[in-house]
Amino acid sequence: MAAQTITLGCRLNFAESEAMRSLAGDDAIIINSCAVTNEAVRQTRQAIRRAHREAPDKRIIVTGCAVQLDPTGFAAMPEVAKVIGNADKYSADAFANENKVVVSDVMAAPAPPVAAGFLARVRSFVAVQTGCDHRCTFCSIWRARGASRSLPYEAVRDAVASELDAGAREIVLTGVDITSYEDGLGPLCQRLLADLPRLNRLRLSSLDSIEIDEALMELIAGEPRLLPHFHLSLQAGDDLVLKRMKRRHSRAQAVATVERLKAARKDVTIGADLIAGFPTESEEAAQNSLRLLEDCDIIAAHIFPFSPRPDTPAARMPQLEREIVKARAARLRQAAALRRAQWLDSQIGTRQAVLIENSEKGHSDGFAPVHVEGSRRGDLGIVQIVRKDGDTLIGIFE
Repeated sequence: MAAQTITLGCRLNFAESEAMRSLAGDDAIIINSCAVTNEAVRQTRQAIRRAHREAPDKRIIVTGCAVQLDPTGFAAMPEVAKVIGNADKYSADAFANENKVVVSDVMAAPAPPVAAGFLARVRSFVAVQTGCDHRCTFCSIWRARGASRSLPYEAVRDAVASELDAGAREIVLTGVDITSYEDGLGPLCQRLLADLPRLNRLRLSSLDSIEIDEALMELIAGEPRLLPHFHLSLQAGDDLVLKRMKRRHSRAQAVATVERLKAARKDVTIGADLIAGFPTESEEAAQNSLRLLEDCDIIAAHIFPFSPRPDTPAARMPQLEREIVKARAARLRQAAALRRAQWLDSQIGTRQAVLIENSEKGHSDGFAPVHVEGSRRGDLGIVQIVRKDGDTLIGIFE
């Protein structure tokens, strides 16, 4: 029997949770934590307490990024039976031994032994790398995940094939920084699509725009099996803020990348991560980020109010008042929501390829949420979009 898992944070965490399920028995709940923001850490602690209340007879095992950064703090929680760090979470010995705290040096950890799928669902996440070699001033994930390590191509290919065998109809390649894949993300995708002709829908998780390689651009232009929604880690739209974040792209480079993507394929849609209220951000800089929504035609924005993570350079910079940070995040979210609503309105009357994932709901190739009454999990085909209900399109299979 396998353990129950509760997962917070990124798609990589979801993939990794499935790989850990078999390492603990059904008397355990594995909580895979997130540390990307202070709020994510708070939610992890909240999830631990809730899990213990709802299943007091289960052992609570906590792993993931928040644990790697603060093992003592999580071990001190009375609800927690065991904490396991990111370098140890694939080890059966780590789950079996009697030590309450098993946390090794993640900077010395090898690549994970397997590329993890996601419960053989209609859309399945497959990890291709972990860790990060960059040092953005706001981020502590590199300390929680260690250096960038890529899984061997054969491991990725076999994991994708296994998920397809189990019924997955769409594969999402995920990781901490997948554009840093050792042999190039574009060449990886080319090999997968060539070696697995039955891989009809390949999607990519968050991309660092400055690292998009020419092989990937060629696929975007000429390979319809690579789906056309790209989520970019942009973070800000102001050059001085980007420099203080220690990002490796300029505003102009971000805009140029989006222009190239859209020139390569007309149905490309763009998502992006943006941070509001970074230390020293002026009103002019905030306006530059606001204008980036239009300049990069962003229709799916993830807006984060700046959260000073411990032991990061940004936490030592002059901070903005929290009310200013919250107000700028709210303004960005409002503008992003308006753009998204306008984009969804523009889809009414169009024909879209849609994969139904569950409960009569799925996504179009451009990652618009679509509801088709009477559809079943795994249905795939052309849908006529007839109207919109909130943030969801309503359609009919042709």
